[in-house]
Amino acid sequence: MRKKLRRVGPPLLLLAPSLLLLGVFVYGLIAANFQMSFTDNHTAAQATGQAPAAAVWFDNYTALLATDAFQHSLLNLLLFTAVFLAGTMAMGFGWAWLLEKPVKGEGYFRSIYLFPMAVSFVASGVVWRWLLNSNQDEQASGLNRLFQIIGLDFLQNNWWNNVTFGIIAIAIPAIWQLSGYVMALFLAGFRGIPDELREAARMDGATELQLYRHVLFPQLSPVALSALIIIGHMSLKSFDLIMSISKPANYQTKVPAVDMYVFKSSFDYANAAAVGAILLVIVAAVIIPYLIHTHREEKR
Repeated sequence: MRKKLRRVGPPLLLLAPSLLLLGVFVYGLIAANFQMSFTDNHTAAQATGQAPAAAVWFDNYTALLATDAFQHSLLNLLLFTAVFLAGTMAMGFGWAWLLEKPVKGEGYFRSIYLFPMAVSFVASGVVWRWLLNSNQDEQASGLNRLFQIIGLDFLQNNWWNNVTFGIIAIAIPAIWQLSGYVMALFLAGFRGIPDELREAARMDGATELQLYRHVLFPQLSPVALSALIIIGHMSLKSFDLIMSISKPANYQTKVPAVDMYVFKSSFDYANAAAVGAILLVIVAAVIIPYLIHTHREEKR
C-alpha cells in the first residue's frame, strides 16, 4: 500500500496546480452558471445584489424553449451547423484530394488555403459584411456588384438580410475560413497511409477509383470523424463571426450564443446562464460520444 502511495504521490503533486485551476475555473464556473440559471435573476437590481433572487429551478429553461424567438435561434443554429459542416468537409476534402499526390507549387497552394484560418473571425467578418451587403441594381456593391458585372444579376439577393435563409449566407465566410484547416487534416491522413497498401491494391488489379473507394477512403474515417467533431463544436459556439457581419443582431441571423449576449447586456443573467447551459449540453452531446469512441479504440 505504501509503495502504491509513493508511486501515485509525486505525479499527483505535479498535477495538483493544474487540477486545482481546472476545478475552480472550469467546473466551478460551470456549476455557478447552472446555479444562476435556476434563479429568477432577471433585473439589474438583482444582478447588483440590491434585490433578492429566488430559486425557480427549471422554469427559465421551459420558458425559453417555449418561445418562438429561441426556437428560431435553435433552428438557425441547426441550419448554420449543417451548411458549415457540409461546406468545410466537401471543400477541405476536395483540396486535400487534389494535393494528395505531390505537385509543383504544393506549398504555395497549401499556404493560400490555410491563410484564411490565420485571420480572426472579427476581422474577416468586417470584410464579409461588405461583401454580403444587400444593395442591388444601381446601388449594388460587394458580391452583388460582381454578379452584376459578369451578367449574373439573378444571383443578387439580400444575403444575411434574407428573412428565411439569412443565417446560411453567414456560413459562406465560415466555410471560406476553415476549409483550409480541414484540408490540412485530410492531407495529413492521406500522407499517413502506407504506400504498401496502394501498391498491394494496384497489384490486385484495383483501378484508381477502386483504390480510393475501398482502400484510401476507409483509412480516412478517423480523420473525417475528428474533423466533424472539431468543426461541429466550433459551429455550435459561433458568435464573433455572426456578430461582426450582422451587428446589431437581427432576427434573421440570431443563434443561442447571440441570445446569451443580448440577455447579459440587459442584466438578465438567469436567462443568459440558461442559454449557456443549453449550449453546453448540445456541445457535450456531440463531444462525449466521440470521447467514448476514441477511448474504446485506444483500448483495442
